[in-house]
Amino acid sequence: MQNADFERVYDFGNLYAGFLKARRGKRGKASVAKFEANLLEALCLLSEMLKNKTYRPSDYFVFRVYEPKERIVMTNAFKDKVVQHSLCDNILEPAFSRGFIRDNYASQKDRGTHDGLYRLEAFMRSYYFTRKGRAEQARREAGLPPLPPKEAGYADGWVLKCDISKYFYSIQHEPLKRMVRAYVRDPDVLWLTDMIIDSTENPGIPIGNQTSQWFAVMYLSGLDHFIKEKLGIRYYGRYMDDFYLIHEDKAYLRYCRAEIERYVGELGLKLNNKTNIFPLRNGIDFLGFHTYLTDSGKVIRKVRRGSKCNEQRKMKKQRALLDGGKITLAEIEQSYGSWRSHAIKGNCYHLVREMDRTFKNLFKESEKQWQKKIRKKYRL
Repeated sequence: MQNADFERVYDFGNLYAGFLKARRGKRGKASVAKFEANLLEALCLLSEMLKNKTYRPSDYFVFRVYEPKERIVMTNAFKDKVVQHSLCDNILEPAFSRGFIRDNYASQKDRGTHDGLYRLEAFMRSYYFTRKGRAEQARREAGLPPLPPKEAGYADGWVLKCDISKYFYSIQHEPLKRMVRAYVRDPDVLWLTDMIIDSTENPGIPIGNQTSQWFAVMYLSGLDHFIKEKLGIRYYGRYMDDFYLIHEDKAYLRYCRAEIERYVGELGLKLNNKTNIFPLRNGIDFLGFHTYLTDSGKVIRKVRRGSKCNEQRKMKKQRALLDGGKITLAEIEQSYGSWRSHAIKGNCYHLVREMDRTFKNLFKESEKQWQKKIRKKYRL
């Protein structure tokens, strides 16, 4: 007799919900159309295969992507995506997320990049005003007037910015399986997760799998607790393998770096050469923005330096592809709209207006009226 947890994975309704998620944005693909043409039969067959444990993941199709950086992506058959969505939504997400700290932002509902950026902004403000409050209280007790912000140096501090080298390709299968067992007890679910984990060579899990996202988020969850609870770092945030620590003592961050290197080394990981300790005044590159703290306590967020140039180059390439009939105008509008939605989360009003003009000049046939939207929003 199978446990209730595994029954939720092969439940017809949950597999159908997984199908709807897996289909999102892919309805034009032949594999999706083929699956949907015999949807009832395909889902019933998938449910029976899981129930009888005759299901096996299909072989992976490997390709490269170059945005935002070059990566090898492995994707498998559409039926496998349906199974993984059902597994993640009904088992892995509720099980894993119970053990996550608040400032683990990747893949979770009501978290994500924007939440991570707002938390970083709140951390910087808290750091500034905590230091300001302590300094002003000390001066009051000494009978001295408060110093001007520039002289007081409330924004002085240090940042340890860390990144894991080749994270997805370095995740070890056996430690990952042990971690999964700390959250999941159902042996039938473990049969499925083990099979998915071992579907690629060890070490490494495939970028492109829904399960890989949750495995990768969970794999460093212990590190989150170690940094917050053992090292006592108040201002800490992580998005997948990219994380930062803010502290006023540089020597203590050096100690933290050594402890983190030891911890991740036990997991078969290592920090890459971008890991560094630098002044908080320099600002922090995190989640596509450069966020920095001013002497007055104001937090300013700008898109990274290369973002504008990359988007301009991309639009010029898209213009050539559009002229050659290799891409549609709707796809270009969606691509630029995605970048634009990202950029307006920062203090980038003039940059966005400049990029709107560039888009308008390159794609005069576009029905998107970016300039009109800007004027209406800001009543210009």
